[in-house]
Amino acid sequence: MTEHIEKIRALISSFDQETLEALSKITVVEQFRKGEVLLHQGEICRKSRHIIHGVARKFFFSDKKEITTEFFFKDDLAVSFKSYIHQKPGKEIIECLTDVTVETIDYIAFETVKKQFPQLMEYDILMTELYTIWLEDRLFDFYALSAKERYESILKKSPEYFHHLKLTHIASYLGISLETLSRIRAKI
Repeated sequence: MTEHIEKIRALISSFDQETLEALSKITVVEQFRKGEVLLHQGEICRKSRHIIHGVARKFFFSDKKEITTEFFFKDDLAVSFKSYIHQKPGKEIIECLTDVTVETIDYIAFETVKKQFPQLMEYDILMTELYTIWLEDRLFDFYALSAKERYESILKKSPEYFHHLKLTHIASYLGISLETLSRIRAKI
């Protein structure tokens, strides 16, 4: 993830002053409490939220079970990508697992400003590319790594927040049962 953050920072540092000011004007810092929902199921994802501090997760319901698809840590973009891009109701819920601080950008405001400042189009493309890479890595890991390796990977991603993740959420994210997760944790 560090390499991705560096790419984003390098691109932003190349922006001219007008572009930086335009981006700054549409960016709002927001605070959310643990348990607050950033996106409800069936709602259109109208905001992208860059996590500054805290942890959130994305999940959906299947047969009355919660299926966790993503955890969002520092420097992650908390968004329901398909809903955001198409501006159609999404299937997922995004909730705060801790108190969370985010930088929020409204979809319509960004689309408007992006037309006036072409460098923001580069930013938009880079963010889409990075999300695609993340998704490809997630799929690869899911099929190529063992459950233990996937568990160790998420443990390394953000160890300072790991204790905020419920074991049921972790098991769901890894695609394993709670019992299997308990066996993995006992061996580490």
